[in-house]
Amino acid sequence: MLDYQQISMPDRNTLAWFLDWVQGIGFWGAVLFSAAYVPAAVLFVPGSLLTLCAGFAFGVVKGTLVASAGSTAGAAAAFLVARTVARDWVSRRIAGRPRLAAIGRAVEKEDFKLVLLTRLSPVLPFNVLNYAFGLTRARFGKYLLASWIGMLPGTVMYVYLGAAANSVASL
Repeated sequence: MLDYQQISMPDRNTLAWFLDWVQGIGFWGAVLFSAAYVPAAVLFVPGSLLTLCAGFAFGVVKGTLVASAGSTAGAAAAFLVARTVARDWVSRRIAGRPRLAAIGRAVEKEDFKLVLLTRLSPVLPFNVLNYAFGLTRARFGKYLLASWIGMLPGTVMYVYLGAAANSVASL
């Protein structure tokens, strides 16, 4: 049986090695880094950590492209998992959250607008929303576009903070 107390976050050296490695392999490093968002989003790993690291490793412009593509792909994957294989599990988990139930009812009327507005709010967690929207009647294409647009301002902010941290670290 897996002992969750023995699992820890990567230490600073491991993280530094990984960021150096993805930077060093060029285009494929950016693709690999972006792809890492998919399992992270499905497994409830905070996207903000990856987004900060994208800024640290790739700078503001390239980091924003990498993080935006990755977080959108991760949101899509979690949405599809909730809509298909994990529907019952997600339904049970969300049942006791009245705010999410209210959002679900509102999405039936205005899916694009509701997804966009909730993505702009820092109060509602990214990973929970991915799964919650998978239970609604939101159309996938509208969900994806609204998620991408709504997450973009936060993505730019976290990438910028990561890039700034890299600048400070290099001093």
